[in-house]
Amino acid sequence: MGERMYQALYRQHRPKTFDEVLGQEHITRTLRQQVLMGNIGHAYLFSGTRGTGKTSAAKILSRAVNCLNPHNGNPCNECEICKGILDESIMDVIEMDAASNNSVDDVRDLKEKVIYPPSRARFKVYIIDEVHMLSKGAFNALLKTLEEPPKHLIFILATTEPERLPQTILSRCQRFDFKRITNKDIVLNMKSIIDGLSVEVDDKVLNLIARNSDGAMRDALSLLDQCISFNNHKISYEDATNILGIANKYIIFELVNSINEKDLQKVLFTIDDIVQNGKDINQFIKDLIRHFRDLMVAKSSKNPVELIETEDVDEYIQQSKEMSLEYILRVLDILSKAEAQAKWATQPRIILEMAAIKLVSIEEDLSLEERVKRLEEGIRPSYNMDKAPTMKAEIKKPVEPKPIVEPKPIEEKSVEKKMVSPIGDTEGHHEDLKGLEGVENTTSDAPDGYTLTIDRVSNEWPKVMQNIKSKKINIYALIMEGEIISFENNLLTIGYNDGFGFHKEAINAQGNRDFVEDIVSKYFNRNISIHFCMKADLPSKISNEDEKLDEDQAIKSVIDFFGVENVEIK
Repeated sequence: MGERMYQALYRQHRPKTFDEVLGQEHITRTLRQQVLMGNIGHAYLFSGTRGTGKTSAAKILSRAVNCLNPHNGNPCNECEICKGILDESIMDVIEMDAASNNSVDDVRDLKEKVIYPPSRARFKVYIIDEVHMLSKGAFNALLKTLEEPPKHLIFILATTEPERLPQTILSRCQRFDFKRITNKDIVLNMKSIIDGLSVEVDDKVLNLIARNSDGAMRDALSLLDQCISFNNHKISYEDATNILGIANKYIIFELVNSINEKDLQKVLFTIDDIVQNGKDINQFIKDLIRHFRDLMVAKSSKNPVELIETEDVDEYIQQSKEMSLEYILRVLDILSKAEAQAKWATQPRIILEMAAIKLVSIEEDLSLEERVKRLEEGIRPSYNMDKAPTMKAEIKKPVEPKPIVEPKPIEEKSVEKKMVSPIGDTEGHHEDLKGLEGVENTTSDAPDGYTLTIDRVSNEWPKVMQNIKSKKINIYALIMEGEIISFENNLLTIGYNDGFGFHKEAINAQGNRDFVEDIVSKYFNRNISIHFCMKADLPSKISNEDEKLDEDQAIKSVIDFFGVENVEIK
């Protein structure tokens, strides 16, 4: 007679009473009370992620409702009914896999069988696993039976995806949601199992297994089973990482340090070592994500010990000090996208290497974003009205005024050509301006002795503003809200409406005002001073000067702005 086939740990140690079910006290207590009170439902829905105890709880309930001698709502597992259900000699508890029995015909066959009473037990119990796999027609065929089953019948539906079930099914069931099992409970359960196996396992191995089981006890026991098969005497942390294809946490710490140091070559060599050692790339990306998640918690939580399920919390806290929270969030975003891509990629290594390169250069991206942020702050400054702004600006000496030279007479035939540009000299004057740093050759065509009026300044002002914008957009943002009020004796007055006081205060800062005066002076080849003020503080004659413009001037301004082809005078 051959030896009995080895049974996996998760099957050997499947809970047999409600008290043995881990981490689902909110469910097991209710079910025990129902058994004690005889208040048994006719349809239950157990939902939750894999390995959380749904099928185990269904089997326990199926025995508890039929047990001849229940203990505090738990099955005794000793009476003939409990033993018959456990060894499957009693056929009144039927387990059905909806994934392979999902057609209308399967459900109709079930409906025909449920009408028969149980052979030996009190209740006939149908456990339908992965019930979300039933077809729409099968669900419809099941509805009436589920709502009004025979008195001897109990349905227990189990699913990992309750959102895929029709509301008509959900409303007919008592629903119980199973939680993920905490790493602490998983470790404690594994320790109790190991004690009975006489195997020495490092606590770091158990923590590693628990962290990679995603709250599923079955997954944890499968990983433990794999490690015990490798060495049934002692399992070291190094052995566990090699067996399970999980990267050693110290390798991950080193890799993250290399990323922070922007050592791309070392990062790529580390990835190559991981690949050559047979580590699963998708698993490694998940390990990296979990590592940065722990760094995020260490960085942002006041008490990370409760949220980071590892014995080495101090290492995470120390490494998190070397990076900003914004950086960690960016890393998690990049790695999450890489994980999704690598899952379906034929060359996941390339996806990982691309992600690594992005991580190494992420600080450069952040510095660029910081520059953009500062630029935006310049466009929308928020100044303290009680204090003068501290915005920096380059201070340049104003251009010394040139001696006035009488203009030469202009011939009639050249008048049309000269009118192309409103002010400036196309011959000698442009030569003088070549040395002006950073100022475009947009001066007028008239010689130095031309008369500079407010009309000329107003007409040329858009070009001046473009000059300012190209050099310091934050200064441009401040001055664009102002309006030319007057120009007399080379003093240009610019006024601001109510509500723009902070613009006026900011532009009046010595460095900012000198910068604007320098640009304006170079443009008009005059030593021009500028006075920034609030329009409400000006005499009414000046502040209302724009209202006294004659109609021709107003029409001219509109045409200059919109273009002659877009304006129709009526």
